[in-house]
Amino acid sequence: MSDVVERTLSALPGLLGQHEPGGGPGGAGGPGRASATSRLGSLIRSVTALTSKHEEEKLIQQELTSLKATVSAPNTTLRLMKECMVRFIYCEMLGYESSFGYIHAIKLAQQGNLLEKRVGYLAVSLFLHESHELLLLLVNTVVKDLQSTNLVEVCMALTVVSQIFPREMIPAVLPLIEDKLQHSKEIIRRKAVQALYKFYLIAPNQVQHIHDKFRKALCDRDPGVMAASLHIYLQMIKEDSSGYKDLTESFVTILKQVVGGKLPIDFNYHSVPAPWLQIQLLRILGLLGKDDPRTSELMYDVLDESLRRADINHNITYAILFECVQTIYTIHPKSELLEKAAKCIGKFVLSPKINLKYLGLKALTYVIQQDPNLALQHQMTIIECLDHPDSIIKRETLELLYRITNGQNVIVIVQKMLGYLKESKEEYAIINLVGKIAELAEKYAPDNEWFIQTMNAVFSVGGDVVHPEIPNNFLRLLAEGFDDGKEDNQLRMYAVRSYLALLEEGALYPQKFLQVMSWVLGEYSSLVTDVDPEVILKKLHSLLKKTFVTSETKAWIMAAVTKIASRTSCSKTVDKLLQEFSNSLDTCMRQHAFELKHLCEDKALMKNLLPFDASCNDMVVDASLSFLDGFVAEGLGRGAAPYKPHHQRQEEKLSQEKALNFEPYGLSFASSMSASGVTGRQSPTGLSFGSDTSGNSAETGHKETNSLKLEGVRKLWGKEGYLPKKENKVGKENEPQTVSCGSLLAGQVGDPPTLWSDQAASLPEEDKEKQQLASTLFVGLGSNAGVSLMGKMDTTTQKFKRKSKLNEAQNSEDVSDFQNSAALDFGPLLDTVPVNVEDYEGNIHTRLREASLCSSGIVEDNLGFETPQSLKTSGLDDRLSDSRPSQSSLFADSNIEIFQPSPSAQCESASKTQLVPSLPDELEELTHSEVVELCQSDALALYSCKVWTDDSLLLTVFLSNKTTSALSAVNLVFEEAEHFQILESPTYQFPVIEAQSVEHCQKCVCMDKICTQGVLSGFINYQSEMETHLEFSITLSLVDFIRPMEMTTEDFGKLWLSLSNDVKQNVKMSSSQDSLSAALNTLQQKLKLHIVDIIGNEGILACQLLPSVPCLLHCRTHSGMLALWFRSPCAALPDGLLYQCQKVMEES
Repeated sequence: MSDVVERTLSALPGLLGQHEPGGGPGGAGGPGRASATSRLGSLIRSVTALTSKHEEEKLIQQELTSLKATVSAPNTTLRLMKECMVRFIYCEMLGYESSFGYIHAIKLAQQGNLLEKRVGYLAVSLFLHESHELLLLLVNTVVKDLQSTNLVEVCMALTVVSQIFPREMIPAVLPLIEDKLQHSKEIIRRKAVQALYKFYLIAPNQVQHIHDKFRKALCDRDPGVMAASLHIYLQMIKEDSSGYKDLTESFVTILKQVVGGKLPIDFNYHSVPAPWLQIQLLRILGLLGKDDPRTSELMYDVLDESLRRADINHNITYAILFECVQTIYTIHPKSELLEKAAKCIGKFVLSPKINLKYLGLKALTYVIQQDPNLALQHQMTIIECLDHPDSIIKRETLELLYRITNGQNVIVIVQKMLGYLKESKEEYAIINLVGKIAELAEKYAPDNEWFIQTMNAVFSVGGDVVHPEIPNNFLRLLAEGFDDGKEDNQLRMYAVRSYLALLEEGALYPQKFLQVMSWVLGEYSSLVTDVDPEVILKKLHSLLKKTFVTSETKAWIMAAVTKIASRTSCSKTVDKLLQEFSNSLDTCMRQHAFELKHLCEDKALMKNLLPFDASCNDMVVDASLSFLDGFVAEGLGRGAAPYKPHHQRQEEKLSQEKALNFEPYGLSFASSMSASGVTGRQSPTGLSFGSDTSGNSAETGHKETNSLKLEGVRKLWGKEGYLPKKENKVGKENEPQTVSCGSLLAGQVGDPPTLWSDQAASLPEEDKEKQQLASTLFVGLGSNAGVSLMGKMDTTTQKFKRKSKLNEAQNSEDVSDFQNSAALDFGPLLDTVPVNVEDYEGNIHTRLREASLCSSGIVEDNLGFETPQSLKTSGLDDRLSDSRPSQSSLFADSNIEIFQPSPSAQCESASKTQLVPSLPDELEELTHSEVVELCQSDALALYSCKVWTDDSLLLTVFLSNKTTSALSAVNLVFEEAEHFQILESPTYQFPVIEAQSVEHCQKCVCMDKICTQGVLSGFINYQSEMETHLEFSITLSLVDFIRPMEMTTEDFGKLWLSLSNDVKQNVKMSSSQDSLSAALNTLQQKLKLHIVDIIGNEGILACQLLPSVPCLLHCRTHSGMLALWFRSPCAALPDGLLYQCQKVMEES
């Protein structure tokens, strides 16, 4: 231990900033530094040398007394104050209160040099919390530091803001933090995004107006800023994914770049590129692709690549694989990906490592309702995990069994859960399992006897840690009954008999179980005619005498005695009970005895007050206290002061007291609505207790009898005072619809494997028992079983179905949907623009959707820009070859099949011959791209080619008729795009396309809104045997609309001074770019820039965005870096070109 302390003390001077310039052994301040370090070191050594807590308290109190005297002295320097503050921090870390030093920490943060402010801010962030009253003194300091030109001060202020600033102080700093999103330094932008993320968590309404800036942060040129923005997007998409579907391509592009290793090596962890960034993106994609086939289609390739590349045997790659599996099973299913994910889960489950086995069980639990066959494939492994020595493995196995529960295996699974419950000592595990067992018992109980016995075991073993919802739901189930009145009485009679038998045993039961027993006996003991009520009263009386029974439970027992006494003429036990408790020292018991005595004197009144089985009847309560209207009017007539609402009294109190009002001015409607969102009742485990029990049903039992029903009651008092003629209009809340996890994927399930009936004789006895257990646990999981699993939306009639009176009450409520229809516009620098295509359905029209070869190259356009003549054409064979995993892949195992396209498919694809279109002679001489296929059907193929003229982008579209008959009425339509515009008509009609021929049309395209890359979508309708509809999309980038701008150096200088929008950035030059001229030539070739002049290590370039928006670039090389400085009259153009330059420099 001593060597650890010595190493810590030796590192403290450097950590605390003691080594200042000029502060050597003989320099100024040398003795002060030695003194500061020695004082803190001496304190640490003294504390570590102590042997008791009492000695530590005494030493720390002495130290705090000394520190208090030092910081209160008027001649204490800031240097000494900094040293004292470090000792304050150490004392606070040991758990000793030193609040007298908080104000000095704020003062230190307000003044002094950087090192002193640094310690002050550190102390403030550790000492204060969000609701601390001294935070008000820090606002001006933070505002001043946010406006500082010193980067360190700005960083410190942003850090404190993101840690301890409350929602009331957000408006004071929010504009300054918004400005920091445009800061030239990456660390400032990153910390600004982190601060805004904190603001979104505590006050989302206050940052809604800057969502566009979040989008710009997502496309920031620094990966750290982009990664910080993902936290915000993950939170927003969790709340509402529909508003961010348009960003799916951007997230996919980012993930492809990360997986492809395009980020700096600093983001790697154990040779894995940015693993936490991958996990964030996978979670986002899973939320976006849920129940959305079109959005999910964009993700398939990158998910396949993520699975293939995670081939390093390290924990972080296992985490990535786990997230991939969850995402694959969350989005719209694709058979190939599901197969690979299933193999990955199997590899986890069969692993001898506990961590991997846990991951496999966790993933299996998540996907079991989509693919029950996975449980059948690994059923023997699951059986072995039930007896695993690790409690976490055993608990996760039980969670898996809970997910596969159905009416055929519920008895065995509940038995296993109860066995684990009796052995477990962890409170969390008990609460979790008790909720699950109660839910399964209610949903799949085979008979009344099993249900009551199971619930008795739950209450007995669960004890008093059982969540209150469980006994409440159980009592409500008994009170509401079922559709069959005869079955109601049978269940209640069996419950009464079982509780009488348990009370006969005289064992110690938990308090909640005794409360349940008391309520059931009080309500339904009269149904058991062969048992004398006097016997039941004696048992309850004996319980009241027990010392372990709490006062709350005694109140339940007294209520039960009162109900039973109302149905008997006279009872000696009741008389004896009244005699004992009328003089009890317990005031509550004395009160209950007093009430019971007076009720027994009037049996008619007692029967009217306590009718049989009336626990579900609504109580009409005059909540407005209208019976006091006469009394109130009388008092006002005598001059009494009128009633003042609470808010009015509060305002008067604040106006009289000259104090600061720390309450906010008001809460926005949107905030209140979101805070009171409509949520269903949930169990302690986060799952509802049965499909019929988790509604807005009335509570029963003791809780129900004391609850108020306010429907239909007049409201006579309000904030405005007495309201004689106003009625209370009670709004109706939304009722959430429970969507099960099983509805995510309704894939086909194969037949269950054979249960080894032929081999049973030759196996050991232990294996026979496991196989027999497996046959009972996994029954009903095959495709032919037709059994609904736990949690899946099913129409199967459950055992305990409630009466329809509550359902009618729930159905009568209006359900209103609150949907956020506000659409957020794209920021100017988003990487991709989604394809907005409507769905066409009908009996006559056939909708054909083919993957565009051009759209499949979006990522490559993002990662690096080729010359126009060398744009890639991705053929079918290339895509099939790219889909083959490498031999070093995780899936390249002898026990796992590797996806390989069939050779016959390749040969068939290669044997097909199509008419390959070519450009007309007048366009062939111009600069153009390759002809690429957009989409095709059995009759028609669509191709496109970009032609870059000096003043426009000419888009040439070819239509190839592959059939032997003519196609008539072929209509080509370009849809309206956000960033692009067709200069002429967006439609073109081909009257007829002859057999085996190619027709073409040309369209001029301009960029209407600047973006780095976007998509131009459209569709084709043509008439063959039937009317057919084909959709296509063409990817266009900013470079397509950039042209060289020739000018002289003098003209460049004049234009440079007239432009105001500029962007600066340093870009690292690669080894191939050993000179400025080589770097500029790269920019000239890839981005079509004109080199105006090169002087020494500086160069100037010019270009224009069609038709005539200039953009100038000044370049300078220093220390292997290329400093880029863009200027343009358009604010978004420099950012877009800078992004393109960065990608070109990285790829070259």
